Amino acid sequence: MEFNQTKETGVTEIYTQDKLYIRGQWVAPIDGEQNESIDPSTGKVWARVAFAGVRDIDSAVSAAQEALAGPWSRWSPAQRAALLRRIGALFEAHAERLAELESRDNGMLLRDALANIRVQAQYYYYFAGMADKLEGRTIPIEDGMLAYTTRVPVGVVGAIVPWNVPLLTMTWKLAPALAAGCTVVVKTAEQTPVSAYEFARLLETCDVPPGVINIVSGIGPTVGARLVAHPGVSKISFTGEHRTAQEIMRTGAVNLKRYSFECGGKSPHIIFDDADLAHAINAATHSSFAVCGQSCALGSRLLVQRSVYTQVAEELARRAGRIRVGMPKDAAAQMGPQAHAEQLSKTLRYIDIAKGEGATLLAGGARISEGDLGAGYFVAPTVFANVDNKMRVAREEIFGPVVSVIPFDDEEEAIAIANDTDYGLTAGLWSQNIGRAHRVASRIQAGTVWINTYRYIRWAIPYGGFKMSGLGRENGMEAVDAYLQTRSTVVNLTGNYPDMYAN
Repeated sequence: MEFNQTKETGVTEIYTQDKLYIRGQWVAPIDGEQNESIDPSTGKVWARVAFAGVRDIDSAVSAAQEALAGPWSRWSPAQRAALLRRIGALFEAHAERLAELESRDNGMLLRDALANIRVQAQYYYYFAGMADKLEGRTIPIEDGMLAYTTRVPVGVVGAIVPWNVPLLTMTWKLAPALAAGCTVVVKTAEQTPVSAYEFARLLETCDVPPGVINIVSGIGPTVGARLVAHPGVSKISFTGEHRTAQEIMRTGAVNLKRYSFECGGKSPHIIFDDADLAHAINAATHSSFAVCGQSCALGSRLLVQRSVYTQVAEELARRAGRIRVGMPKDAAAQMGPQAHAEQLSKTLRYIDIAKGEGATLLAGGARISEGDLGAGYFVAPTVFANVDNKMRVAREEIFGPVVSVIPFDDEEEAIAIANDTDYGLTAGLWSQNIGRAHRVASRIQAGTVWINTYRYIRWAIPYGGFKMSGLGRENGMEAVDAYLQTRSTVVNLTGNYPDMYAN
């Protein structure tokens, strides 16, 4: 591993990791390769990392199977809990280093990456508290028979992590899987592999049994596909595009794998005319442009009651225009770049689509090409008004700093527009009428509905989607259920079994 650091910040100039983390060791790829990672703020190579091949995935799965059948199976729940607490402590102790690397790799503002990584310790602590509480039950049947259930790990887990928040989504999968007693092969996104490899380096201090956690990077259609198809993998936990999830289900059917999918959203964020508009607009602005729009939970469809529509749309556009777009390390910056060139192209293409569909551009709408930002993947915060919910810009996930402002007349129309989507991950609404707030929330088809707040996500609150937004839940007690299966045991306490064929 090579670390060439700048004197000014200590951030790695060329981060080199030429090995994969398998079986608790750093091993050279068998049939993989070296790959370059691009800093999206400059468009330049900043890291070189190992990519796995198909045979490397086979090796990682074998390591996970051996660990599952070996020492890890004999660890008590208390021991697993202690390990989770040690991992949580890593995020507290090394948050600055991990944040620097993740920010460099995917363009997230450094301060946002730091806050994001520091909070991840709480996820490991939370699931550590659950490791020894995964209880079965006794079932009263009849005299002389004892029936009880135990909850056992589902097996080897393939955790496929996206590029927008790599360590956080890995944490959401890894912490409950370890609490349940599973072993894991993590496959990072090819665009953002660095922070996961650094996490693997830190794991060497945690006394993790070899093979319990394996971390590789690689291309989805090859190594991701092999991980999904591998008969030794019992469960896939995937965050990403729903079409990929559909293909994973088809491929994984070979051995009836279990699945957890978080597949994006086109979330409605509803502002009624009786809302506290100052706070609602604060939330609307933040939920449109946080993480440069690269979050499934953002309110990319802003539904505004017609009586306040012009006021809200114009104020949102004004605020979008004053957002300070800048380099991730700039403490004054409020929004960074798109994470990679492909996503930049996608966002610009959808901006053109929206213009062609007749939406009214109120702010942004172009790549930033001037000054120091010109070489990076920066897009101006973009607001479209007069959007009809049938437009592609309102129906398809863009994953960029683009918000569509859609008018509605009354409560019924707001609910109809909110639910008129293939997705159902999150939603939000603003109203000072408590009856309306609960009434509307109960009818919105989404896994999470926020009332008079937005994007409040915590380790104890289940998170996942309806419809095409996914299967299962991450976070909360429900998350561990996805990594467990139930065994029923029936005991004949009498020792007698009649001869059913006696004359």
